[in-house]
Parts: sequence; structure tokens; C-alpha cells
Amino acid sequence: MATATASGPVADFWDDACKHLVKRDRVMKKLIPRLGEGRLESRGDAFTTLARSIVGQQISVKAAQSIWDRFAKATSATGTPAALDAARVGRTRMPTLRRVGLSENKALYLRDLARHFTSGALDPREWPALDDETLIERLVDVKGIGRWTAEMFLIFHELRPDVFPVADIGLQKAVAMHYHEGERLPPAGLREFGARWSPYRSVATWYLWRSLDPIPVEY
Repeated sequence: MATATASGPVADFWDDACKHLVKRDRVMKKLIPRLGEGRLESRGDAFTTLARSIVGQQISVKAAQSIWDRFAKATSATGTPAALDAARVGRTRMPTLRRVGLSENKALYLRDLARHFTSGALDPREWPALDDETLIERLVDVKGIGRWTAEMFLIFHELRPDVFPVADIGLQKAVAMHYHEGERLPPAGLREFGARWSPYRSVATWYLWRSLDPIPVEY
């Protein structure tokens, strides 16, 4: 569940999750008090968040922001950066998308994402009724969105409490450091190991990320 605030929805399960993890896990018992306050907060709308994830793939944060600003301006009705409109993005010509700095693949991915939203194949109004795996399947149907991106979206935008991204390098590294003397588990072993944190694996993952970098993770 999520509660809306002036800045956006926040994860209202957070306090219960922290109590649960502290009570059941010796590492979480140390990490959560040490890393202090903080919780997941959703930012922006679903289409814009997913579009940003596509623009930012495999390039630096600085380069991604520069391309994003030009892309948002080019696809805005007023000619200034604004919240994206899927229908307008879907109508934007490929040469325009390429001129803002997008690769051909990313331009095609963004148009495919727009089609999924305008056709109703991706409809945020339906998502509360979908379990995590079903929503992930809907998201990875979009070209350019893989499972990791879909899992990050479920954690940071949808505020799902029990997502466990076993392919994430940071999660693998943190579990190895805190629990296995630096030895990384294979994905299947990590998934089995992470069952101890259910039904709040998203929260455990967030604190494990912060144990590597104390600045709260955002997406």
C-alpha cells in the first residue's frame, strides 16, 4: 500500500517492514538503525518514469539528463520540458527523436512504450489488481525494458514491498559482504537466501544498497 503526500506517494508499510526485519535478521538489526530515516517515495507518472529509464540506459547520468531535457522539449506541446504525453511521443518522427541524441534503438523503444500506453496494453489503472510477476510480464513486453528495469519500477514507482532483484550487482555485492564473507551467490542461491526477508524484500534490498552507498537510492 502507498499513502499520497504533497511530494508523491510514500510506502506506508515501511515502519512495519523495518520492525519485521530488525526482529528477524542480525544484519538488518544493525543496518536499519545505523542508516537512519528514509523510505521509498514514488516520483512522477508511470510513462515518464519508464521513458527516463530507457533514455538513461548504458550512458552517464549527465549525458542522460542532457538528452532527456532535449527529448522532453521536443515532445512537449508548448516546446518546453513538461510531463510527457504518450500519444504525442508516439507521433514524434524518428528524425526528431534522433536529433535530440537518442540512438535509433532507444527512439524505437520510446515509440513502442508510447504505443503500449496509448493502446491500453499498459494501463496503470489496472496495476493495483496485478501481482508482481504479472506486472513484470506486462512491462517486459515493451522493447527495451528488461526484467531488472521492471523490478526497479515495481520497487521505486509502484512501491511494491516484496520485490527481490537477484540480477542486481549492488544487491549481490551487499549480500556477499554482510553474510558470506565476500563470496557472491548465484541468482538461484540468492533468491533462496532472500526468502528470509519476505514479505518485505524490497525494503531489505533498499537497506543493503544503502550499506554500500549511504545516499538513498532513487529511480
